[in-house]
Amino acid sequence: MPLDLEEQEQIDQLKAFWQKYRNLITGVVTAVLFAYAAYSGYQWWRTSQAAAASQLYETMVTAINKGDKDQTLRAADDLQKQFSGTPYAAMSSLVAAKIASDAGDSEKAMAYLRWAAKNASDQSYVAIAKLRLVAQLIEQGAEKDFAEADAILKEKPVTGFEALWLERRGDWYLAQKNTADARKSYEAAWVQLNQAKEFPEEARRLLKVKLDAVGGVAQ
Repeated sequence: MPLDLEEQEQIDQLKAFWQKYRNLITGVVTAVLFAYAAYSGYQWWRTSQAAAASQLYETMVTAINKGDKDQTLRAADDLQKQFSGTPYAAMSSLVAAKIASDAGDSEKAMAYLRWAAKNASDQSYVAIAKLRLVAQLIEQGAEKDFAEADAILKEKPVTGFEALWLERRGDWYLAQKNTADARKSYEAAWVQLNQAKEFPEEARRLLKVKLDAVGGVAQ
């Protein structure tokens, strides 16, 4: 069926448009397809990584239940090396730090905590790692340890952990026999901890003991 003049004109316009912009259109479509393929591949990779990391974490849990310290720490090391981008790596590092600390290997414990503080993708794990690292450094008690702990405590607290940051600062002062500033930090922590109802009662009881020890008054 022959085209009328209006239809023929529209076709000619489309042809002209395509001739002028075909390279641009082809490039955009290709870019979109590549982006979709990359996104799909990334999602598959994340799922695959998480599944493999989960299996290795289960191996670590089994080793813990068996009391196998060496296998536990090896699993934590493997999770750091192979699956650093997954939450399992940070979780295992925190667990490994506790196990190493209980075994009297404070240097190894602090190495795990430093790794988690630097590499954890979840800010809660970052906060826990930093707070536990500060506690370990204070316990070590050398000048360089106090300096490292001080540097961590001067960082902006992870949201939701402000009270515990203040409590650790109080510990830092107290370890250096600065009772007055320790009391101020503990009192500030007490105010914030009472406002943060999500913290367990045990946290308040522990802080109350510290406050009593420095002559503070916790109402």
